Amino acid sequence: MKKRNRPANRKNDFNQDQTELLLEGRNAVLEALKAERSIDKLLIQDSQLQGSIQQIIYEAKQQKIVIQRVNKQKLDSLSTAGNHQGVIAFVPSYDYVSIDFILQKAKDKGESPFVLILDEINDPHNLGAILRTANAAGVHGVIIPKRRAVGLTSTVAKVSAGAIEYVGVARVSNLVQAVEELKKQGLWIVGGDMNGEILYTMDLKGPIGIVIGNEGEGISHLLREKCDFIGKIPMYGEISSLNASVAGSLMMYEVVRQRYFRQA
Repeated sequence: MKKRNRPANRKNDFNQDQTELLLEGRNAVLEALKAERSIDKLLIQDSQLQGSIQQIIYEAKQQKIVIQRVNKQKLDSLSTAGNHQGVIAFVPSYDYVSIDFILQKAKDKGESPFVLILDEINDPHNLGAILRTANAAGVHGVIIPKRRAVGLTSTVAKVSAGAIEYVGVARVSNLVQAVEELKKQGLWIVGGDMNGEILYTMDLKGPIGIVIGNEGEGISHLLREKCDFIGKIPMYGEISSLNASVAGSLMMYEVVRQRYFRQA
Protein backbone atom coordinates (compact mmCIF):
# COMPACT_ATOMS: atom_id res chain seq x y z
CA MET A 1 0.00 0.00 0.00
CA LYS A 2 1.45 3.34 -1.02
CA LYS A 3 1.21 6.35 1.23
CA ARG A 4 -1.02 9.10 -0.09
CA ASN A 5 0.67 12.44 -0.58
CA ARG A 6 -0.97 15.50 0.89
CA PRO A 7 -2.39 17.94 -1.66
CA ALA A 8 0.19 20.57 -2.57
CA ASN A 9 -1.95 23.42 -1.27
CA ARG A 10 -2.53 21.80 2.13
CA LYS A 11 0.94 22.25 3.56
CA ASN A 12 0.43 25.89 4.46
CA ASP A 13 -2.90 25.13 6.12
CA PHE A 14 -1.23 23.28 8.98
CA ASN A 15 0.62 24.46 12.07
CA GLN A 16 2.58 21.44 13.18
CA ASP A 17 3.47 20.78 16.81
CA GLN A 18 6.52 18.52 16.90
CA THR A 19 5.76 16.83 20.23
CA GLU A 20 5.40 13.06 19.93
CA LEU A 21 2.20 11.51 21.27
CA LEU A 22 1.05 8.06 22.24
CA LEU A 23 -2.01 6.72 20.46
CA GLU A 24 -3.70 3.97 22.50
CA GLY A 25 -6.42 1.42 21.85
CA ARG A 26 -7.24 -0.89 18.97
CA ASN A 27 -9.86 1.24 17.26
CA ALA A 28 -7.86 4.47 17.52
CA VAL A 29 -4.71 2.82 16.13
CA LEU A 30 -6.59 1.02 13.36
CA GLU A 31 -8.29 4.23 12.22
CA ALA A 32 -4.90 5.97 12.19
CA LEU A 33 -3.54 3.19 9.98
CA LYS A 34 -6.52 3.36 7.64
CA ALA A 35 -6.05 7.12 7.34
CA GLU A 36 -2.33 6.47 6.68
CA ARG A 37 -1.28 8.76 9.48
CA SER A 38 2.46 8.86 10.16
CA ILE A 39 3.36 6.32 12.84
CA ASP A 40 6.94 6.09 14.11
CA LYS A 41 6.61 2.81 16.00
CA LEU A 42 3.95 0.33 17.08
CA LEU A 43 4.06 -1.61 20.36
CA ILE A 44 1.96 -4.80 20.51
CA GLN A 45 1.36 -6.80 23.69
CA ASP A 46 2.89 -10.24 23.10
CA SER A 47 -0.08 -12.04 24.68
CA GLN A 48 -2.71 -10.04 22.74
CA LEU A 49 -2.44 -11.21 19.14
CA GLN A 50 -6.05 -12.12 18.39
CA GLY A 51 -8.97 -10.35 16.78
CA SER A 52 -8.45 -6.82 15.46
CA ILE A 53 -4.78 -6.92 16.51
CA GLN A 54 -4.16 -9.14 13.47
CA GLN A 55 -5.59 -6.47 11.18
CA ILE A 56 -3.48 -3.81 12.91
CA ILE A 57 -0.34 -5.88 12.38
CA TYR A 58 -1.24 -6.48 8.73
CA GLU A 59 -1.88 -2.80 8.01
CA ALA A 60 1.32 -1.78 9.83
CA LYS A 61 3.42 -4.24 7.84
CA GLN A 62 1.88 -3.00 4.58
CA GLN A 63 2.97 0.52 5.52
CA LYS A 64 6.41 -0.69 6.68
CA ILE A 65 5.91 0.57 10.24
CA VAL A 66 8.25 -0.74 12.92
CA ILE A 67 6.44 -3.26 15.17
CA GLN A 68 7.75 -4.32 18.58
CA ARG A 69 6.22 -7.02 20.76
CA VAL A 70 6.36 -6.14 24.45
CA ASN A 71 4.82 -7.37 27.68
CA LYS A 72 1.75 -5.89 29.36
CA GLN A 73 3.84 -4.21 32.06
CA LYS A 74 5.67 -2.16 29.44
CA LEU A 75 2.41 -0.93 27.90
CA ASP A 76 0.92 -0.22 31.33
CA SER A 77 3.92 1.94 32.21
CA LEU A 78 3.53 4.00 29.02
CA SER A 79 -0.25 4.29 29.00
CA THR A 80 -1.80 7.66 29.78
CA ALA A 81 -5.38 6.83 28.77
CA GLY A 82 -5.44 3.76 31.02
CA ASN A 83 -6.94 1.40 28.42
CA HIS A 84 -4.38 0.52 25.76
CA GLN A 85 -6.08 -2.79 24.77
CA GLY A 86 -2.70 -4.30 23.97
CA VAL A 87 -1.51 -1.70 21.47
CA ILE A 88 0.23 1.67 21.60
CA ALA A 89 1.48 3.69 18.63
CA PHE A 90 4.12 6.42 18.77
CA VAL A 91 2.91 9.19 16.47
CA PRO A 92 3.92 12.75 15.67
CA SER A 93 1.52 15.19 17.31
CA TYR A 94 -1.67 16.00 15.47
CA ASP A 95 -1.62 18.76 12.89
CA TYR A 96 -4.00 21.67 13.21
CA VAL A 97 -5.74 23.09 10.16
CA SER A 98 -6.72 26.65 9.27
CA ILE A 99 -10.25 28.04 9.21
CA ASP A 100 -9.86 28.47 5.46
CA PHE A 101 -9.09 24.76 5.17
CA ILE A 102 -12.32 23.90 7.04
CA LEU A 103 -14.43 26.17 4.82
CA GLN A 104 -12.78 24.78 1.69
CA LYS A 105 -13.67 21.26 2.82
CA ALA A 106 -17.34 22.25 2.90
CA LYS A 107 -17.04 23.88 -0.53
CA ASP A 108 -15.35 20.82 -2.02
CA LYS A 109 -18.24 18.66 -0.77
CA GLY A 110 -20.83 21.07 -2.13
CA GLU A 111 -22.31 21.60 1.34
CA SER A 112 -23.15 24.60 3.50
CA PRO A 113 -20.39 25.03 6.10
CA PHE A 114 -21.07 23.32 9.42
CA VAL A 115 -18.50 24.39 12.03
CA LEU A 116 -18.15 23.76 15.74
CA ILE A 117 -16.58 26.41 18.02
CA LEU A 118 -15.48 25.14 21.45
CA ASP A 119 -14.99 27.73 24.18
CA GLU A 120 -12.34 26.53 26.65
CA ILE A 121 -13.20 22.83 26.80
CA ASN A 122 -10.74 21.53 29.40
CA ASP A 123 -11.66 17.86 29.74
CA PRO A 124 -9.94 15.66 27.11
CA HIS A 125 -12.76 13.11 27.42
CA ASN A 126 -15.28 15.79 26.50
CA LEU A 127 -13.21 16.95 23.52
CA GLY A 128 -12.71 13.38 22.31
CA ALA A 129 -16.43 12.65 22.57
CA ILE A 130 -17.27 15.89 20.76
CA LEU A 131 -14.91 15.04 17.88
CA ARG A 132 -16.49 11.60 17.58
CA THR A 133 -19.99 13.07 17.31
CA ALA A 134 -18.75 15.85 15.01
CA ASN A 135 -17.48 13.29 12.53
CA ALA A 136 -20.72 11.31 12.69
CA ALA A 137 -22.80 14.46 12.19
CA GLY A 138 -20.84 15.66 9.16
CA VAL A 139 -19.23 18.68 10.82
CA HIS A 140 -16.62 20.16 8.48
CA GLY A 141 -14.27 21.31 11.23
CA VAL A 142 -13.82 22.29 14.86
CA ILE A 143 -12.24 25.47 16.23
CA ILE A 144 -10.59 25.56 19.66
CA PRO A 145 -8.55 28.24 21.48
CA LYS A 146 -4.81 27.93 22.05
CA ARG A 147 -5.06 28.89 25.71
CA ARG A 148 -7.08 27.57 28.64
CA ALA A 149 -8.31 24.55 26.67
CA VAL A 150 -7.20 20.99 26.02
CA GLY A 151 -5.49 20.29 22.70
CA LEU A 152 -5.23 17.15 20.60
CA THR A 153 -3.71 14.80 23.16
CA SER A 154 -3.45 11.01 23.16
CA THR A 155 -6.42 10.80 25.54
CA VAL A 156 -8.51 12.90 23.16
CA ALA A 157 -7.47 10.60 20.31
CA LYS A 158 -8.42 7.50 22.31
CA VAL A 159 -11.84 8.82 23.32
CA SER A 160 -12.57 10.02 19.78
CA ALA A 161 -12.37 6.38 18.61
CA GLY A 162 -10.52 7.38 15.45
CA ALA A 163 -12.57 10.47 14.59
CA ILE A 164 -9.53 12.66 15.25
CA GLU A 165 -8.11 11.36 11.97
CA TYR A 166 -10.99 12.83 9.95
CA VAL A 167 -12.18 15.98 11.73
CA GLY A 168 -10.03 19.04 11.02
CA VAL A 169 -9.30 21.07 14.15
CA ALA A 170 -8.19 24.71 13.97
CA ARG A 171 -6.48 26.15 17.05
CA VAL A 172 -6.68 29.94 17.15
CA SER A 173 -5.39 32.70 19.40
CA ASN A 174 -8.73 34.49 19.62
CA LEU A 175 -12.12 32.78 19.33
CA VAL A 176 -13.97 36.09 19.02
CA GLN A 177 -11.92 37.01 15.94
CA ALA A 178 -12.45 33.51 14.55
CA VAL A 179 -16.22 33.91 14.90
CA GLU A 180 -16.05 37.31 13.20
CA GLU A 181 -14.18 35.68 10.31
CA LEU A 182 -16.83 32.97 10.02
CA LYS A 183 -19.60 35.57 9.99
CA LYS A 184 -17.85 37.42 7.15
CA GLN A 185 -17.92 34.13 5.25
CA GLY A 186 -21.69 33.97 5.63
CA LEU A 187 -22.10 31.67 8.62
CA TRP A 188 -24.78 32.23 11.24
CA ILE A 189 -23.44 31.66 14.75
CA VAL A 190 -25.61 29.94 17.36
CA GLY A 191 -24.46 29.69 20.95
CA GLY A 192 -25.71 27.08 23.37
CA ASP A 193 -26.95 28.59 26.64
CA MET A 194 -29.88 28.07 28.99
CA ASN A 195 -30.86 31.73 28.63
CA GLY A 196 -31.91 31.49 25.00
CA GLU A 197 -34.82 30.41 22.84
CA ILE A 198 -35.72 26.76 22.40
CA LEU A 199 -33.20 25.22 20.00
CA TYR A 200 -35.84 23.19 18.19
CA THR A 201 -37.76 26.32 17.11
CA MET A 202 -34.74 27.82 15.34
CA ASP A 203 -33.77 27.62 11.66
CA LEU A 204 -30.39 25.87 11.51
CA LYS A 205 -30.38 24.74 7.88
CA GLY A 206 -27.95 27.22 6.31
CA PRO A 207 -24.22 27.88 6.84
CA ILE A 208 -23.90 27.42 10.58
CA GLY A 209 -21.45 27.68 13.44
CA ILE A 210 -22.38 26.10 16.78
CA VAL A 211 -20.69 27.45 19.93
CA ILE A 212 -20.35 25.12 22.90
CA GLY A 213 -19.21 26.59 26.18
CA ASN A 214 -16.90 25.56 28.97
CA GLU A 215 -17.97 22.64 31.18
CA GLY A 216 -18.49 24.87 34.21
CA GLU A 217 -19.00 28.47 33.09
CA GLY A 218 -20.52 28.12 29.64
CA ILE A 219 -19.80 30.57 26.82
CA SER A 220 -17.70 33.59 27.71
CA HIS A 221 -19.41 36.99 27.74
CA LEU A 222 -17.49 38.40 24.76
CA LEU A 223 -18.09 35.33 22.62
CA ARG A 224 -21.76 35.24 23.58
CA GLU A 225 -22.16 38.80 22.33
CA LYS A 226 -20.82 37.76 18.92
CA CYS A 227 -23.42 35.00 18.51
CA ASP A 228 -26.31 35.78 16.17
CA PHE A 229 -28.65 33.61 18.20
CA ILE A 230 -28.66 31.81 21.54
CA GLY A 231 -30.38 28.44 21.67
CA LYS A 232 -31.24 26.34 24.68
CA ILE A 233 -31.94 22.66 25.10
CA PRO A 234 -35.20 22.24 27.04
CA MET A 235 -34.78 20.52 30.42
CA TYR A 236 -37.70 18.82 32.15
CA GLY A 237 -36.03 16.93 34.99
CA GLU A 238 -34.34 17.89 38.22
CA ILE A 239 -30.89 18.31 36.62
CA SER A 240 -30.46 21.81 35.21
CA SER A 241 -27.38 21.39 33.01
CA LEU A 242 -25.73 18.94 30.63
CA ASN A 243 -22.17 17.78 30.08
CA ALA A 244 -20.52 19.78 27.26
CA SER A 245 -20.18 16.76 24.96
CA VAL A 246 -23.83 15.76 25.51
CA ALA A 247 -25.10 19.30 24.90
CA GLY A 248 -22.89 19.56 21.82
CA SER A 249 -24.23 16.26 20.48
CA LEU A 250 -27.83 17.39 20.85
CA MET A 251 -27.09 20.67 19.08
CA MET A 252 -25.17 19.03 16.25
CA TYR A 253 -27.89 16.51 15.60
CA GLU A 254 -30.58 19.18 15.53
CA VAL A 255 -28.62 20.65 12.61
CA VAL A 256 -28.52 17.17 11.02
CA ARG A 257 -32.27 16.73 11.51
CA GLN A 258 -33.07 20.05 9.91
CA ARG A 259 -30.65 19.64 7.02
CA TYR A 260 -31.61 16.14 6.01
CA PHE A 261 -34.95 15.17 7.55
CA ARG A 262 -37.07 18.27 8.06
CA GLN A 263 -39.97 18.56 5.67
CA ALA A 264 -40.45 21.85 3.87
